[in-house]
Amino acid sequence: MKKTGGCLCGQVRYETKAEPMMTGVCHCKNCQKQAGSAFSTLAAFQKTDIEFTGDLALYGDSDTDTGNTVKRFFCGTCGSPLYSQVPAQPDMVYLKTGTLDDTDSFVAMFHCWSSTKQNWVELSPDVPAFPQNPAG
Repeated sequence: MKKTGGCLCGQVRYETKAEPMMTGVCHCKNCQKQAGSAFSTLAAFQKTDIEFTGDLALYGDSDTDTGNTVKRFFCGTCGSPLYSQVPAQPDMVYLKTGTLDDTDSFVAMFHCWSSTKQNWVELSPDVPAFPQNPAG
């Protein structure tokens, strides 16, 4: 099922061609700062399964625990974060699911970086939580 979404001002839009490969919630401090919130909700897609229109800006976030630079793409007009890419998976797009037109179907498969979550955030015992990145 195709999903659509975009930034706050509408300058950037996207459409997916497939279902996400996984969904999750990241509680790392960099995602908190980038989202301006307690966490970032994400859905992973193959880069070839999502098409963006409009002009995206890029911030290279090298202040990470691994030292690897995370590419953070956002709308240069309104600042809405749209997706991230990590060097270990250059063919993947980690879409910020708050930008979806319809967010009703989002269900997190896991939480990562729960060791740095905000202390007032309560995690469901039914969803796996990893203190750091489960892949690394």
